[in-house]
Parts: sequence; structure tokens; C-alpha cells
Amino acid sequence: MLNVSYAANVDSVYSNGSDSKKQRLDESPPSRVLHIRKLPSEVSETEVIALGLPFGKVTNILMLKGKNQAFLELGTEEAAITMVNYYTAVTPQVRNTPVFIQYSNHKELKTDSALNQRAQAVLQAVSAVQDGSSPSSDPGVLDLAPPPSPVLRIIIDNMFYPVTLDVLQQIFSKFGTVMKIITFTKNNQFQALLQFSDPVNAQQAKLSLDGQNIYNSCCTLRIDFSKLVNLNVKYNNDKSRDYTRPDLPTGDGESTNKDHSLLGKYISLFLSLCFPGAISPLSAAAAAAAAAGRVALSGSGVSGVLCEQTFPGVYGDVQRVKILYNKKDSALIQLSDGNQAQLAMSHLNGQKVFGKVMRVTLSKHQTVALPREGLDDQLLTKDFSGSPLHRFKKPGSKNFQNIFPPSATLHLSNIRDGVGEEDLRLLFSNSGGTVKAFKFFQDRKMALIQMSSVEEAIQALMDLHNYDMGGNHHLKVSFSKSTI
Repeated sequence: MLNVSYAANVDSVYSNGSDSKKQRLDESPPSRVLHIRKLPSEVSETEVIALGLPFGKVTNILMLKGKNQAFLELGTEEAAITMVNYYTAVTPQVRNTPVFIQYSNHKELKTDSALNQRAQAVLQAVSAVQDGSSPSSDPGVLDLAPPPSPVLRIIIDNMFYPVTLDVLQQIFSKFGTVMKIITFTKNNQFQALLQFSDPVNAQQAKLSLDGQNIYNSCCTLRIDFSKLVNLNVKYNNDKSRDYTRPDLPTGDGESTNKDHSLLGKYISLFLSLCFPGAISPLSAAAAAAAAAGRVALSGSGVSGVLCEQTFPGVYGDVQRVKILYNKKDSALIQLSDGNQAQLAMSHLNGQKVFGKVMRVTLSKHQTVALPREGLDDQLLTKDFSGSPLHRFKKPGSKNFQNIFPPSATLHLSNIRDGVGEEDLRLLFSNSGGTVKAFKFFQDRKMALIQMSSVEEAIQALMDLHNYDMGGNHHLKVSFSKSTI
């Protein structure tokens, strides 16, 4: 894996350190023990261990603080080779100071645990976090509790050169699988939310990269854990990316699969936008049609985002959805009963969604039939009758008392402890709207949030109702009769 040209690069790096004791690679063959030199005087064990975390398990450490040096032992020789290889191309820095890494002559690091007690305590804590257990070391030695979230909040200081979403993905993917990134500007600072597949990867990235510069003497990374545990990405473009969903549109209304996009839009709409309001008087004919609980829905060139989440209706319990095969801008929606169908029609008809006015009428069909296996329109129909998320299964449910027409103000409930106003404002801003006002209830488990328009509120409700906040908390979003 290592060749002569690589050895020359290592030699070149050490020549920059004006060290008279240069060691060429052929004099120190690969070893899982690495020698780290030129460390800052006040460097901690945590910072040294963080250099090796992205490459594998760190099994031992020896600090020589009087000499500004350390020895780091990795779990395998392959991990050590990968680490040296990486830091040949990217100069490692600790506290903004370049450090030098080379193979040690030692094949194994043997330390006196009594003399190296603090370093061993730190190593034990790091190992516990990597293994997913609770650290047993003295909390005064190292603050390495299990990471609270897989999502990091990143602020770029001194941004003299542009930092793109792709640059962030390239840097952070060294520490694990990057699933989602959202970038934005706040208080004239470039910021990002980045979600790993595993909180431990986020912990490792934070330990290694916090305070580091992306470019020489500028674009400094300031990293902390976000209170959010899951990012909601709508578009794949230069501002946001969901690497698990390559089918997402870019934001211009186009998707890689139009049939799936339409199905997702209508499912998303009726499963999250079924918000009941006052019941309008029914004519005899309308009542008969509504009794079966069917609604026909149509639009004109509707465009939006594919949504795989199955939200419970806050307007009625959606049973089935069918996109019409020969008219894919129209759909049939079957609810549990006629009252729910009438409520859906009276409050959805004429609403502006996805930038288009939607038309909702009662259908002549009694039920939405499921297609036979193998037919072309099989993917255009979905059955939600077995969903555990239906709100109105239980007679007399209090959900019947919280039925309001659409408004720009949304009621939020089931908010997880520790999630603040700034986190929720950011979450709802990333749904594509503008947050005009916000107010917590006294217990901070509920809140009101006001968007700039009813259409934005509808979109936010569709995107964020049942949003996973972690700790078995799913955000509940509904329309409010109150104002802020």
C-alpha cells in the first residue's frame, strides 16, 4: 500500500519541522504505534486521541508532555497506515498548531498504568463511547458522556473562502456515513446542520474537527451537538442534500419519478392535512355521497416533494389513496366515514398547496379498490387502513375537540426536553417558510409558531407533523385558533 513516493512525502513533511532527527519511512516500517511530535504544551489526552478516532479503535496512549510528544496505539496496523496516509495529504493540527506523525519503532505500546493513570482514564472513556456503553471514568477527567445526537451544528468563522455542501461532506465523511446536510446563513454567518448515521460518528467528528481550519488560517469550524436528532431535507441542491434519497427533487418541481412524486404529494397532503373544521349543512344528495366517506381530489400541474412518511390525519383517518392512472393530477381519497369526508372537502377545497389551487369534491365511488398484483397502476394506490397512527379510532377522543380550520399559526405539542425556540425556528424555516413569531407554553412541551402565510403553514404541517425528535418524542403539529 505504501511506496517510495509516499515515503518522500513523509520526509518532506518532516523537513518543514526543521527537526535534525528525521526518520525516513524505510527506517520505520509500518506499525500500529504512532509517534506524534511538536504537540502544543497544554495539549490534552483527548485531543491526541481524537487524531486517531476516525481511523479505528485507539487502544493505548502515552503522553510525553515535557517533550511535547505522544505515542498513540491503534487497534490494527491497517488503521495506523490509513491514518499516516491521510495525514500526509492533510497536515494534522492540534489547537491550530501543525503536528507531525510517523510510525514508531515499537510494535506495541507498553505503559505503566500507575504512572499513566489520567491518560488511561481518558482512553477508557473514549472506548466506552465507541462501544456504545456508558463511560466509567471519573467525570472530572473527561466529559465524554454518550453523544446526545447524530446531528451536529456547524458554524464557520473567518470564512474568507466559500465553503460548500460538498466540502463539508468530504471533510466529515471521514468520520462515518453522512446522511443529510442543510446549510443556511444566520446572523451573517454560514452555518450547517449535518446528520451522521450514528451519534458516535458525530462525537468523533466533533472531537477531531472543532476549532480546526478548513483552509490555512481561515474558515474555522465551530462544532456542537444539535438538539435535533433527525433532519428534514426536502430538496437535493447546493443548499441541502439527503444522501439516502437521491430521488428528491432539486426544488424546481421536477422529480426523478413523477408518478411516485404525485402519489407522495397526495398521500402527504391527506395524511397530514386532514384538519377538520365546522361542518357545513349537507344537501340530501351530498349527504348520500358523503356517507361512504369518499373524496375526489384534483389539481392542475401540482408539483411538490415525494414524502414517504405516513402521517396520521388530523382531519380524519385516511384509509386508502389512489392516483388516477389516466389523470395523474387527480386522486381518490377514502376516509373512515362520511363526516370526515365532508370535513376534508369543506376545508381543503380551494386551498393553495404546492403553489396551485386544489379542488376537492365528493366522489360517486363507494370505496377505493385495490389493484390486482402486477398491474401498471399498482404503485399508484396505497392502503393505510392498518396504520397505527390514526387519530380518530377511539370514540370520544379528545382529538375531536381540537379541530380548527387552516391558519398561519400552528400548535406544536410533545416537544422533547431541551429543545429550545431557536431549534424549532430553524426546523420550521428549513421547511421552506418564514417564521414570523414563536411562543412557548409554560411547560415548554407545547408552543405556538406563526408562519408568514396559510400556505406556508400547510407545507410546514405536512413536512413536520410526526417529526422524530428523539427519545420517543414525535412532534405533533396542528392548526391553531390562537394567534401570537
